[in-house]
Amino acid sequence: MYQEDFENSFSQEKSGDDIYSKPVRAGKRTYFFDVKATKNNDYYLTITESKRKLEKDGRFSYDKHKIFLYKEDFEKFAAGLEEVVQYIKEKCPVQERVYTESPENMAPAPKENTEFTDIDFDKL
Repeated sequence: MYQEDFENSFSQEKSGDDIYSKPVRAGKRTYFFDVKATKNNDYYLTITESKRKLEKDGRFSYDKHKIFLYKEDFEKFAAGLEEVVQYIKEKCPVQERVYTESPENMAPAPKENTEFTDIDFDKL
């Protein structure tokens, strides 16, 4: 996860008191699951997708998309999410990718070749 993602998440406009935050790094994106409280101390969840991009001047900026999920909708939301995730897994299985250490390009790491060729350097 980019440290800036986590630090900047707290400087964004807040519509409620922060109670708990769980950042999840997933490829080129970071997802923030934030529990917030209303003035009446009623909890709700915000889910934010943050994607870092490079501007023309070399600075980084963030594209962010946010949804608000209220506790009375948790069960229906979770059931709907589970249903569509299962549908996608059945119709288009997930191919796990291994990424290199460089988060900027996030290129899949080359698969390790465990087969060796016996080379006689004296014959070269």
